[in-house]
Amino acid sequence: AMDKEGRLLFDLIAIAYQADLARVASYIMIGEGTNRTYNHIGVPDSFHPLSHHADYLDRLEKLLKIQRYHLQRFAEFVGKLAATQDGEGTLLDNSMLLYGSNMGNSNLHSNYPLPTILVGGAAGGLKKGGRQIDLPERTTISNLHLTLLNKAGLETKSFGDSTGVIAGV
Repeated sequence: AMDKEGRLLFDLIAIAYQADLARVASYIMIGEGTNRTYNHIGVPDSFHPLSHHADYLDRLEKLLKIQRYHLQRFAEFVGKLAATQDGEGTLLDNSMLLYGSNMGNSNLHSNYPLPTILVGGAAGGLKKGGRQIDLPERTTISNLHLTLLNKAGLETKSFGDSTGVIAGV
């Protein structure tokens, strides 16, 4: 059920974009505190207890399997957007998609560094992908949020605890 639900929600977002019913979506694939298990990928545990892995290899391997599963669902969604015409390009060409986590090391409840992926073309607003941008240590995620707001045409001077926009995005 969880697998079908996740795929369905990504499909609904893609359809909403394609039909121009929505151009903004936020999707939390699974609530951290849920007790839902991942039996469908061979992990009988739930995400949150595994995130407190205490550096045990068996827990880390299960957590990696879950995180890989989540990223594969996102990649399928990105693929659908890339395959769907939208004006002169594709839905992916005309989108900005931010994928990430709220924890860098969930075992320590540390939010640094945050694993974050930005994909899409933002209708020409984002620079070509396939790169990694190294930022000064402890750069706040709100700098990325501020950058994306500005890329979306919402001229904004600050967002949360931002200290400025990120060059090169």
